Amino acid sequence: MYPDRAFFNRLADAAKAETLPRFRTGLDVVNKEQKAGFDPVTEGDRAAELAIRALVEAHFPEHGFLGEEHEDVGLDRDLVWVVDPIDGTRAFISGVPVWGTLIGLQEKGRAIMGMMDQPFTGERYFADGKASWYSGPDGERQLRTRDCTSLSDAILFTTSPHIFGADLERYMRVQNSVRLFRYGIDCYAYALLAAGHVDLVVENSLKPYDVGALIPIIEQAGGIMTTWDGGRPEKGGRILAAGSKAVHEAAMELLNR
Repeated sequence: MYPDRAFFNRLADAAKAETLPRFRTGLDVVNKEQKAGFDPVTEGDRAAELAIRALVEAHFPEHGFLGEEHEDVGLDRDLVWVVDPIDGTRAFISGVPVWGTLIGLQEKGRAIMGMMDQPFTGERYFADGKASWYSGPDGERQLRTRDCTSLSDAILFTTSPHIFGADLERYMRVQNSVRLFRYGIDCYAYALLAAGHVDLVVENSLKPYDVGALIPIIEQAGGIMTTWDGGRPEKGGRILAAGSKAVHEAAMELLNR
């Protein structure tokens, strides 16, 4: 049994009730990786994921659940929810409204539906299994990626060049080839790609819950999302998302030169 858009909206609303009241309030932050640097989590992350889990368990108890903050359940089941309650926690704790709640659904390991909700701006990006949609303060419309034909005309986003480590030289080949690049908006960059505002997102070291909801939003808007070697992106890792085949191929050639 598959959920409908109304159920995704219920999940997003439940998460919003936990995250938005905590945004820009100076809430407490816990560092999950004391030895490996700064990996923040807030009470909003944990409460939002629990709210989503409760609704899924009540309405689809036969489904599995993979989340960032709590124990995974039933990952061998045909239908599995993949959830990041606050993607962009650093932005969240800094008061910057480019974080989002990611709610994805996979069937036999393949991403088929997804929603990215930004509660502060009131925007939702949703993939229903066939097409991707936007709803927000300026109305509702179907999403289509931009048909950019050249990397030299492309707009590129990534979280930060600092994420790449040993991959930095590979990434810089792409950055040095585009028209414009910007940093730091996490899941919002992928949503803007699906909406046709930007052309390319390049990142690495991503987790399954970082991409699970975003894959169908981009693919069902006409875009392409793979690993750097062209594989399926559901498990995360090194990720390349593009609005057109031409830009994707050009970026992948540079990454793997």
